[in-house]
Amino acid sequence: MADYEVVIGLEVHAQLRTRSKLFCACSTEFGGEPNTNVCEVCSGMPGVLPVVNKKAVEYAVKMGMAVDCTINNDSVFARKNYFYPDLPYGYQISQFERPLCEFGHLDIPLADGVKRIGITRIHMENDAGKNIHSAADNASYVDLNRAGTPLIEIVSEPDMRSAEEAVAYLKALRNILLYLGICDGNMEEGSFRCDANVSLRPRGQKEFGTRTELKNVNSFRNVQRAIEVEIARQQDLLEDGEKIVQETRLYDATRNITASMRGKEEAHDYRYFPDPDLIPLHLEDAWLEEWRASLPELPAQRLARFIAEYGLSGQDAELLTSERELADFFEAAAKEAGNAKKVANLIMGEFLRELNDRQIKVADATMTPQAVSELVKLQEEGTVSSKIVHDIFSDLFESGEMPAAYVKQKGLVQISDSGAIETAVDEVLVENPSEVEAYRSGKTKLMSFFMGQVMRKTKGKANPGVVTKLLAEKLG
Repeated sequence: MADYEVVIGLEVHAQLRTRSKLFCACSTEFGGEPNTNVCEVCSGMPGVLPVVNKKAVEYAVKMGMAVDCTINNDSVFARKNYFYPDLPYGYQISQFERPLCEFGHLDIPLADGVKRIGITRIHMENDAGKNIHSAADNASYVDLNRAGTPLIEIVSEPDMRSAEEAVAYLKALRNILLYLGICDGNMEEGSFRCDANVSLRPRGQKEFGTRTELKNVNSFRNVQRAIEVEIARQQDLLEDGEKIVQETRLYDATRNITASMRGKEEAHDYRYFPDPDLIPLHLEDAWLEEWRASLPELPAQRLARFIAEYGLSGQDAELLTSERELADFFEAAAKEAGNAKKVANLIMGEFLRELNDRQIKVADATMTPQAVSELVKLQEEGTVSSKIVHDIFSDLFESGEMPAAYVKQKGLVQISDSGAIETAVDEVLVENPSEVEAYRSGKTKLMSFFMGQVMRKTKGKANPGVVTKLLAEKLG
């Protein structure tokens, strides 16, 4: 942006992976028949009293701890008043003046270094239900299965200056939630969703410009596209001398535009007040100590350790720690194989390719870390060549077989006997006299041609080191 600076803050809602809802015992399982996981409490029947789910509080606090928030021993639930058909109470139970967690930060990796993004607050609230519109029936329906599901809202400071920074922050935030095991991070199902506040101001100006809010964008790619489109829209308006209207806008991914949804509410529009049915939430110090002690190794800590302990590059470590399951898989294989770099290369190349081709997660793979470790050992011992590893990996991934037994059964053990390889080398040189003459005339790049011919003749089983040595001797 030549004349304007972009200012972005994100409000992220993460659904907590509790078995029951925030204020009742109804199941939070996704995908059930409409209105089957509903009771008097989460359907907002008169006279019912909500009871706080302690496990949800624990999960919220752990997220606060993971991003260095101040954890408030005492916090208050408030009523956020607004009307939607899928909000059975007529208000949402949230937190306002005294949230659970405040004043944290998250460091995000960028191309030019690490940037710290402030986190204003993390508070708890219950989710609304879902409106279902049927054109065939010319009617709308309400499914309350999701109503009362526990959420945390993570509100950032307006510290991001580009769509790329916003996506990097979102990915880092989601990764922490997954490492903690408190949210499944599924954007398509709505268990991890984001609202982006976007504004522009003349470069160098301290005061913020008028912001618009982009609601519930459901993928990292669409978050970036939506913000970029909104930046361009606001810049065009400002350059034409027009004013930005404070409003909530929806992103249309098909047309790649943002469209006005409604005027943007301020806090006073919701008429917050303490919920009279819920006493202030008090956290014992002993609980906080116990929860902090149970925190797992977080992504940034694990990334630094992978670099120090396994000698990985920052880029490789970042990829391998991008998901907890992938990091666990790598570490189990690396410890058994004893060669972390080769294990990392195999996982980042062949293993991730197979996952992507099949559109599955690490947990769904039949191949084990032990199989990857054994494959690396076979290659290091000279039992199989790198070409054989590449050729058989897909079969091993599909079947879940252990490599040593598979290689033996298929007769793929690498040939290291120099006599057998020498025979193949001699045959290749006899069959390609013009290439031999060209090589000896100075076209040394033909070495790869001869190597390929020998490997083809031995069906990829010849030891490459032995082949290279014999070719050099005979062509020299």
